[in-house]
Amino acid sequence: MSDQIKFIVDNLNKEPFRKNYNLITFDSLEPMQLLQVLNDVLAEIDPKQVVDIREEMPEQTAKRMLSLLGILKYKPPGNATDMSTFRQGLVIGSKPVIYPALHWLLQRTDELKKRAYLARFLIKLEVPNEFLQDETVADTNKQYEELMEAFKTLHKECQQLKTSGFSTAEIRRDISAMEEEKDQLIKRVERLKKRVETVQNHQQMLKIARQLRVEKEREELLAQQKQEQKSQLFHAVQRLQRAQNQLKSMRHAAADAKPESLMKRLEEEIKFNSYMVTEKFPKELENKKKELHFLQTVVSEPAMGHSDLLELESKINKINTEVNQLIEKKMMRNEPMEGKLSLYKQQASIISRKKEAKAEELQEAKEKLASLEKEVSVKTNQTRELDGTEVLKGDEFKRYVSKLRSKSTVFKKKHQIIAEFKAEFGILQRTEELLKQRHENIQHQLQTIEEKKGISGYSYTQEELERVSALKSEVDEMKGRTLDDMSEMVKKLNSLVSEKKSALAPVIKELRQLRQKCQELTQECDEKKSQYDSCAAGLESNRSKLEQEVRGLREECLQEESKYHYTNCMIKNLQIQLRRATDEMKAYVSSDQQEKRKAIREQYTKNIAEQENLGKKLREKQKAVRESHGPNMKQAKMWRDFEQLMECKKQCFLKQQSQTSIGQVIQEGGEDRLIL
Repeated sequence: MSDQIKFIVDNLNKEPFRKNYNLITFDSLEPMQLLQVLNDVLAEIDPKQVVDIREEMPEQTAKRMLSLLGILKYKPPGNATDMSTFRQGLVIGSKPVIYPALHWLLQRTDELKKRAYLARFLIKLEVPNEFLQDETVADTNKQYEELMEAFKTLHKECQQLKTSGFSTAEIRRDISAMEEEKDQLIKRVERLKKRVETVQNHQQMLKIARQLRVEKEREELLAQQKQEQKSQLFHAVQRLQRAQNQLKSMRHAAADAKPESLMKRLEEEIKFNSYMVTEKFPKELENKKKELHFLQTVVSEPAMGHSDLLELESKINKINTEVNQLIEKKMMRNEPMEGKLSLYKQQASIISRKKEAKAEELQEAKEKLASLEKEVSVKTNQTRELDGTEVLKGDEFKRYVSKLRSKSTVFKKKHQIIAEFKAEFGILQRTEELLKQRHENIQHQLQTIEEKKGISGYSYTQEELERVSALKSEVDEMKGRTLDDMSEMVKKLNSLVSEKKSALAPVIKELRQLRQKCQELTQECDEKKSQYDSCAAGLESNRSKLEQEVRGLREECLQEESKYHYTNCMIKNLQIQLRRATDEMKAYVSSDQQEKRKAIREQYTKNIAEQENLGKKLREKQKAVRESHGPNMKQAKMWRDFEQLMECKKQCFLKQQSQTSIGQVIQEGGEDRLIL
C-alpha cells in the first residue's frame, strides 16, 4: 500500500498536475479533496470531466465517474461482483476505493486518453425500436452508423501512417539529397559534353555509341527470349514425361483389374448406399421431424412463469420415481428368458450403434476426400495459370530440388567472385580519383605560386619546351640511325610480336570462354534476383495484410470486452432489482406485522389510502364551494354596489362642502335652496 501511495504522489507532483504533495499531506486529505484529485486525473484523461465537485451533487459525481471508469474498463480490486460497496466508497471518498483507482489511472494515462477519445465517437447510442419506425429517425441513425464506420477506417489509416516509420524530416532530407545528386549529375554531364566537343567527329562517335547501346539491349533481349524458350522446352518435356507416366499407370491398372474385384467393390458400395437410404437417413429424418414438432409446440405455448416451471419439475420428479419403481419391480421378477433376451438386445443395439458410427465416419471420410480432391484441383489450376506447368510429383520433384541446390551453390560462388571484383574495382576507382584530385591540387598550387612570383604560365611553357626538345632529340636520333639498325629493329619487333601472339592465343581463347560464362552467370543472377524481388514483395504485402487483420481483430476484441463489461453491469443491476423484489415478496408473505409494514407495497397502499382520503376531503370541499358559489357571488355583487353607493355619497358630500363656501343650501319642504 505504501508503494502504491508513493507512486501516486510522485505522479501527482509531475506535469500536468503539479500538486506538491508528500506522503503525509496526501494521506491526510479529506474525502472531498480525494474525490477532487480523482476528478482532476479523470479530467486530464477526458477534458469533459473538468468539474468542481463542490458544485455538484454526490450522486451525480458518482454516476459520472462510474460511467467514465466503465468506459475505460476499470476493474475494482477484490470481489468484482460487489459493485454496491465500490459505488458507496466512491460516493463517500473512501481511501481503499480511490487509491487503487488513482494508481490504475496514473499507470496508463496515455492509453486511457486514447480510449476516452475513441469512446466519444464509438459508443453507440441505443435508439428504441418504436422510434426507428419513423423514416427520418431511421435515416439519421443509418447516417450515424455510417459516420462511425468511416471514423473507424480513418483512425486505422492514421495509426498506420503514424507507425509506418516515415517522417516529414526524413523525406525532406531525402529530397534535398536527391536534388543535390541531380545537380551534380547535371554538372558532370555538362563537363563531359564540353570534353567531347573538343574531340573530332564527336557527333559520329555519339551515334555509334547509341547504336552500340541499342544492339546490347537487343542482345540481352534475345538472350532472355532464348532462356525463356529453353525453360518452356524443359517444362514441355516434363509435361510429356508426366503424361507418359500417367498413361503407363492407367494401362497397368486396366491390365490388373479383374471383374471379380470390380463386382466386389460395386457390391460394397451398393450395400453402403442401401443402408444409408433405408436405415440411417429415415432415422435422421424422423428425429429432425420430432425436434421440429417439439420446437413448434414450445413456440406455440404461452410464456411460462416460475410457478409453471415448479409444477413441471414436480411432474418430472413423479414420473422418474414411477419409472424407478417399475425398474425395481422388473428386477425383482428376474425372469431368465427375459434376461437372455435383454443380453441379445443389448448386443444388437451395440452393433447397430457401431454400425451407425462407422457409417458416419465413412461418410465424413468421403466428404473430406472430396473436399481435398477439390482443393488439389483448384491448386493445380492455379499453378497452371501462374506458370503454365503442372505440379511435380515424386522423383521428378526430388531431381528438380537437387538441380536447384547445385545451381544455388554455383550461383553463390559466382556471386562471391563478382562481389570481390566489384570491391577491387571500387578500390581502384577510388585510388584513381584520389590521384587525379592530388594532381589537380598540385597544379592549382603551382599556378598560385607562379601568379605570386609574376611568372604565370611558366610551368606550361617549360613543359612545352621540354616536349619540343625531346621530340627534336628523338628526330635527330632517328635521323642518325642507319637503315640497317632500323631493319634489325623491325625484325626483332616482328619476332617479338609473333612470340607474343603465339603465347597469348590460348589465353585469348580461355578469356573468350570465361566471358561467355560470365555473361551466362550474369543472366542467371539477374533472373534469380528478379525472382527474389518478386517473392520478397509478395511476402511483404502478405505481412502488411496480416498486420492489418491483427489490428482489426484487436479492435474487435476491445469492443467485445466493453460489451462484456456493459452486460455484466446490466446483469448486476438486474440481480439487485431481483434481490429487492425477493425481499419485498418475503416481507409481504411473512406473518410478522412489523416486516409487513416495512414492505414497499404496504407503504404504497398506506400512501394511496391517505391520498384517497385527502381526495375525498377535497371533493367535499369542492362540492361545498360549488353550492355556496351563487349566494357568495350575489353577496359580492351587493358589496360592490354598496361600495359604489358609499363612494357616490362621499362625492356628493365633498361637492356639498365645496358649494357651502360659495352660497348656502337650505332645505325647506323637501326642497333644497341655494342662497348666495
